[in-house]
Amino acid sequence: MEITPFFIILLLVTGLIAGVINTLAGGGSNLTLPALMVMGMPADVANATNRVGVFLQNLVGVKAFDQHNQLPRDDLKGILLPTLVGGAVGALAASYMPVSYLKPVLLLSMLAMSLLILIRPSTVMPAEGELPKKVQGNRVAFVSLFLAGIYGGFVQAGVGFILIAALAGSLRYDLVKTNALKMLCTGAFTLVALAVFVVRDQVMWVPGLILAVGTMVGAKIGVNLALSMSQSSLKWFLFVMTLCASGAALIF
Repeated sequence: MEITPFFIILLLVTGLIAGVINTLAGGGSNLTLPALMVMGMPADVANATNRVGVFLQNLVGVKAFDQHNQLPRDDLKGILLPTLVGGAVGALAASYMPVSYLKPVLLLSMLAMSLLILIRPSTVMPAEGELPKKVQGNRVAFVSLFLAGIYGGFVQAGVGFILIAALAGSLRYDLVKTNALKMLCTGAFTLVALAVFVVRDQVMWVPGLILAVGTMVGAKIGVNLALSMSQSSLKWFLFVMTLCASGAALIF
């Protein structure tokens, strides 16, 4: 596969935009996956190669959120365990199955979130002063994080919306801390998924690393925006991105 200047620019630009979108909401892989496939990659190779940029993007995002004291640490074990186990299951499935099987699940999940944001905004916006809950003893949160891990390990695109539903909806974190934890979870199960794809020799490193340059810059910009935006603005950005991702899922 020839890496032309056009493809380099395409990957850098889509990576940057995806990095911002993934940091503030989710659905950035709906841009990067088609960009990789435009280069001639089969869907399974594009799915695997995309994880290079996703992992490095989340590494940058988590570090930036942590530097501003926006990464909660008191329940990391409870949050990471179900997402990591789910991520391993999803990655193994993705290595052998077409990614199209989870498209209806993604679409329904995003449409449901759009309705919840409109009808019950408290789903993703805890009341002021409301304390976060722990995963232990919270079956809904545990199952939601496990399913998010499976989905994220399988296909990645749109997993941010599922994680936001679990972290803001079930555990009641505000949207800034939710985005920080979302990036930590995504980075964790993406590393597991990437390991599976590397063993299966499905990663194309050069386009993956070019894409990663864009996503890392986008993540840094996204964190700065998240810290400066109000909860209400973040909520509406999430709503718009959910609708856009739903449209992309319908088209692609």
